[in-house]
Amino acid sequence: MRPEILNPLFAETLVLKGVGPALAKPLDRLGLARVVDVAFHLPTGYVDRLPRTELMSSDAGRIITITLTPRDYKISAGRGPTRVQATDEHGNYVSLVFFGGSSGWAKKLLPIGEAKRISGRLDEYGQELQIVHPDIVEPDEELREREPIYPLSEGLTSRRLAALTAQAVARAPDLPEWIEPGLKAKREWPGWHESLERIHADPSDAKARERLAYDEVFANQLAMTIVRADTRKRRGRALQGDGRLRDLLKLPYTLTGAQSRTVGEIEGDLAQTAPMLRLLQGDVGSGKTLVAAMAMLIAVEAGAQAAMLAPTEILARQHYETLRKTLAGLPINVGVLTGRDKGRVREATLMALASGEIDILIGTHAIFQDAVGYKDLGLVVVDEQHRFGVAQRMTLQAKGVAPPHLLAMTATPIPRTLTLAQYGEMDVSRLDEMPPGRQPIETRVISEDRLDDVVNALGRHLADGGQAYWVCPLVEESEKSDLAAAEMRAETLRARFGEKVALVHGRMKPAEKDAVMAEFSAANTSVLVATTVIEVGVDVPNATLIVIEHADRFGLAQLHQLRGRVGRGTGRSICLLMRGSSLSETSRARLALMRETNDGFRIAEEDLRLRGAGELLGTKQSGEMAFRLATPDMMADLLQCAHDDARLLIDRDGGLEGPRGQAARTALYLFDRDAGVALLRSG
Repeated sequence: MRPEILNPLFAETLVLKGVGPALAKPLDRLGLARVVDVAFHLPTGYVDRLPRTELMSSDAGRIITITLTPRDYKISAGRGPTRVQATDEHGNYVSLVFFGGSSGWAKKLLPIGEAKRISGRLDEYGQELQIVHPDIVEPDEELREREPIYPLSEGLTSRRLAALTAQAVARAPDLPEWIEPGLKAKREWPGWHESLERIHADPSDAKARERLAYDEVFANQLAMTIVRADTRKRRGRALQGDGRLRDLLKLPYTLTGAQSRTVGEIEGDLAQTAPMLRLLQGDVGSGKTLVAAMAMLIAVEAGAQAAMLAPTEILARQHYETLRKTLAGLPINVGVLTGRDKGRVREATLMALASGEIDILIGTHAIFQDAVGYKDLGLVVVDEQHRFGVAQRMTLQAKGVAPPHLLAMTATPIPRTLTLAQYGEMDVSRLDEMPPGRQPIETRVISEDRLDDVVNALGRHLADGGQAYWVCPLVEESEKSDLAAAEMRAETLRARFGEKVALVHGRMKPAEKDAVMAEFSAANTSVLVATTVIEVGVDVPNATLIVIEHADRFGLAQLHQLRGRVGRGTGRSICLLMRGSSLSETSRARLALMRETNDGFRIAEEDLRLRGAGELLGTKQSGEMAFRLATPDMMADLLQCAHDDARLLIDRDGGLEGPRGQAARTALYLFDRDAGVALLRSG
């Protein structure tokens, strides 16, 4: 149960003065549903409002606050601006300029002869000074000299948000200290509440910002340390395979060194009574599915069942077909279960699973519903691990007679600095070499001005019997415009290539999406136009061309994942990155790196460096909880420190039971990392 001391922070934002149903909407768009969310909505920058008593041209380009007296109005004809001529107390003139609206509005704000406190950017326009759309400061209004700038949504101003954060911080209680005293002193960090006050007062306060970032990273590391410790102490079941099924496998190739090494690591884990908790990272095409198949065969050899969880129905059925082919001829039964399975089909699968007739089950979240029972579940494989958080990983423990072993996989290479943040409770294996015969994808960057050339090249590709993906960009931050761009592109391509062109997008029903994908997989359609909000994870070796429009708008990690849709066979594959006419230095560097390398691990590290402090890698594409306060550059500095501090608390300072532990328990709830606390409620 959440500590009562935190209740004021976990109230809805409606308790804040001035927040009603209308203001709650833009707050919700920013993800600010609770008071704590508002308190943790940190400013990204600031403006300095310089107090002045006299107008000076040397202040041009700066934001000043000064008392001025309106003297005259100059109203332009038509839709021109309204200019209010005003003077400071020394008689110096400035023109206050208002565009749009009626002149009466400016006259009402600034009556002739009535001194007003004005704030705005002073500029030189020809021979005169001017301030465009100044803020008029009310007599009782407090105006900070350093004003924070917040991420906003339509219907909110920075000043309104600053007033709300002030209320939120005022509601925040003083909390006991959870940081180890020596570390806090060494880093010269202020207390938690003081840090919160300081960062909203002065966004440039590095120590306050660093302290809050550390708190979030520490809570995350502590939660993972607790989960790991709990998993390790639970008595699971050792699964020791005898090799009889693996010996029957007739693979047309030998395992790579990385695959053999990883299978050995997994086999060693499965032989222990402590449940395995391992993350398998592998680039697109590195052979993760085969490693997973070997792991599941070990479990079946040991007399247990295995289950494989995929994030979408399309991927679940793809894995099912792949495994059926790979394991053909072996005396084992592979089943599939997704949300689409109803009635007798579903009942038959559930009965076969409960009786032990099904050895390996592939499916979506449906395979862990309450109604699904296993005879003896020993191993769970989770594909596309970034879709499943710590809490979901914990729920899997309940499905076996003993806690099952867990192998999680991701095709999104994660920078080493972030692996510890997202998967600190797991052992990590990396498939860092490709199977023989895989050709690197040839990547070319081409200007959008040459669209006709690209369409002609697509025509030649289709004439040779090939298939292609065409990915449309996110035009704005909305799925609606994303879909509109895809529909428009599909129409223009259909005008040239007819019904060979198919469209798939995130708003389609699963059955519709599956049908379109199946048609493409069967080569009944040749071009698949897709938005980026869906999983285009179908394995179509014949699709050897992908065109990505406005590639300069994407991060490296997403570009690399999209490129991975081709290059799945032994043939030569091409990725065309269409760029806009004007490129930023960052976009130019991204596209150059994509052209230079197919190494996903190198790309992930570079993506983190290029994104910098503004954006945590992958959070937009993943379901994993984003860090609100800790930016990637901070995490690189704070992660190991937080990891060590969390281990120190558990190993030396009595876990969550001592004084610091009780404070740390509060931190887990404060940062929504309290899933791990449930494991310790008995203590």
